[in-house]
Amino acid sequence: MHRMTNAKLGEALRLLGIDHVAGRVYLALLELAPAPLSAIGAAAGLGGAELAGAYTALVDAGLASAAEGDGDVVAPVPPTAGLEILARHRAAEVEESRITVGGAFESFRRHRLAAYNDNLVEVVTGDAIGPRIRHAWASARDQIRQFESPPYFPLPGATEDALATLARGVTQRVVYSRESLEHPGHLEDAVEPCIRAGEQARVLPSVPVKLVIIDASYALVSLSIQEADVHNTMLVVQPCGLFSALVALFEQSWQSALPFHGRTTRPGGVPPADRRLLWLLAGGATDDVIARELGISRRTLFRRLQILMAQLGAANRFQMALQAQRRGWL
Repeated sequence: MHRMTNAKLGEALRLLGIDHVAGRVYLALLELAPAPLSAIGAAAGLGGAELAGAYTALVDAGLASAAEGDGDVVAPVPPTAGLEILARHRAAEVEESRITVGGAFESFRRHRLAAYNDNLVEVVTGDAIGPRIRHAWASARDQIRQFESPPYFPLPGATEDALATLARGVTQRVVYSRESLEHPGHLEDAVEPCIRAGEQARVLPSVPVKLVIIDASYALVSLSIQEADVHNTMLVVQPCGLFSALVALFEQSWQSALPFHGRTTRPGGVPPADRRLLWLLAGGATDDVIARELGISRRTLFRRLQILMAQLGAANRFQMALQAQRRGWL
């Protein structure tokens, strides 16, 4: 065999668990067999117990015929079955090594990185939540990004905190869920005052989490809308992979949300009451909620909708919202 071929074969045998000595015997076997075992050993430069041990390893691996003494004629055997056994043994060894190394690193992570990881996500519960939220608003310097939806944590002065933050020149972008607009009194008492003060608001049918992102510094997040009502728990997430994912989630949702301006008196070819009706409708509010917010009956609401659809040449509510947006009414 060529030297390069021998080197490749030796490396392949090593990867299958055949050591260097047994590999030399196997190379000699391929060169000389069938031949007495003693001749194979002489070609490999081995004898005695060392030769016997190396050749036994080849027999156990299914690569060579059995021999009881140095004078026995030996030969290689088809390696298919033997290689399968070797490959399985090596796979099992690699898997065991993977588990061992993984377990060692996990132990290292628990003991050496625990303090570092604990600083990335902090769990805040109970009465500590309110002060932490108020501190977040006060600490904002550049912008606040928020997903907003019921259930609401009882926090007196929350609207005043938001207005004070806007007054300091902090940009505030909020994606409201439809439930936010339907929550009794919330639209008039909390949402619209902030919009009038300069908040940028948009609406989605629902938001995935209750979330507040303060600048590029940290995020306050509940695990889910449902859990927020059951578990009085909030996470404070410092800059890390999770924080980046929350920022990306907000920005993606912001792009797909519908702008919402609340009650408006700006000119635009439509009375303020009808503009408000259109915004509530576009925001996904139900007929009952719209009627309640406008202080009118459902019958009056339907009549005004029919008038607006006629003015806009729309056959249904979807077309009405589309035409109103095109005319700049929304």
